[in-house]
Amino acid sequence: MLLTQEHEALRRTIRQFIDREINPHVDEWEEAGHFPMHDIFRKAGDLGLLGISKPEAFGGMGLDYSFSVVAAEEFGTINCGGIPMAIGVQTDMCTPALARFGSDELREQFLRPAISGEMVGCIGVSEVGGGSDVASIKTTARKDGDDYVINGSKMWITNSPSADFICLLANTSEGKPHSNKSLIMVPMNTPGITLSTHLDKLGMRSSETAQVFFDDVRVPQRYLLGQEGAGFMMQMVQFQEERLFGAANILKGLESCVNNTIEYCRERQTFGQPLINNQVIHFRLAELQTEIECLRALVYNATELYVSGKDVTKLASMAKLKAGRLGREVTDACLQYWGGMGYMWDNPVARAYRDVRLVSIGGGADEIMLGIICKLMGTLPGKRKD
Repeated sequence: MLLTQEHEALRRTIRQFIDREINPHVDEWEEAGHFPMHDIFRKAGDLGLLGISKPEAFGGMGLDYSFSVVAAEEFGTINCGGIPMAIGVQTDMCTPALARFGSDELREQFLRPAISGEMVGCIGVSEVGGGSDVASIKTTARKDGDDYVINGSKMWITNSPSADFICLLANTSEGKPHSNKSLIMVPMNTPGITLSTHLDKLGMRSSETAQVFFDDVRVPQRYLLGQEGAGFMMQMVQFQEERLFGAANILKGLESCVNNTIEYCRERQTFGQPLINNQVIHFRLAELQTEIECLRALVYNATELYVSGKDVTKLASMAKLKAGRLGREVTDACLQYWGGMGYMWDNPVARAYRDVRLVSIGGGADEIMLGIICKLMGTLPGKRKD
């Protein structure tokens, strides 16, 4: 993927925004368990950062997806995982299908304010009994006159406590599980929607997450995205951007772990010399940085193919799988070199260690990624690559 002066200019804009508006407050927001989402999103929207690859007709920049990947990578310089994840939900999880398949009316009503930061969005796929197994979801949307009436619940919904709309996957018929689902835009202030208390998570502490309940929630049928019954397919397409965002977003955070560890090991004296003087440590850190660069190459390659119109389901799944596993490896290895200081709650590497664990779970667990990769390789029983 060839990076231009325009890509670098976007990086500088995002880094200045983070340094000015986000990183000085991260510790406070992590402690509070939330951040001022509407305020931050509005400021990001004013800079065009929430619609980089979205249509210009609805307020986006209309740039190709390589710019969105560069943005995802740069948002990884935020000193926690929760805030960039919240941004990623807005840009790469709850709006790609809306931008691609939504009617002009729906894009005017939901996409334009999401791009400007006036509205916060969330994506409603996972349920208590159906997380990575998307086909098993139970939430229903039955037709009644000109409306859908929605019943069910969604679990682990990032941004939901502050969200203005949810892009909801629901069963709209009794048909086969891969062809009976639809994506529906649902305003969160619709009567019948209630939320649980904020979920108490291992990491991503500043990210608001809750369970969302739907009790005879009525929305117009015109809030349907694309064709009825095509929701599973559209969500699978939407997952490509979610997984590329997640893999790109982890890169600079992992590099920060390595660099912070180098600095600590230079300062920390053990047995009369800096800790970094141990060859096993500086060799290991070199190995980790090499692995990070390999992940970056995979993400950039997948992005280049995606921009050219190719289906990158296999490569995006590989990038997501590698990102989750490498995230655990890097943060665990770096934390070890901090010794007792690494075990302290407010240590930056300890925070990364907690936050990064979600990458192997959310957006499709590692095992789901392996299954997708195997299927596309033709290695499953009875499956052929051709």
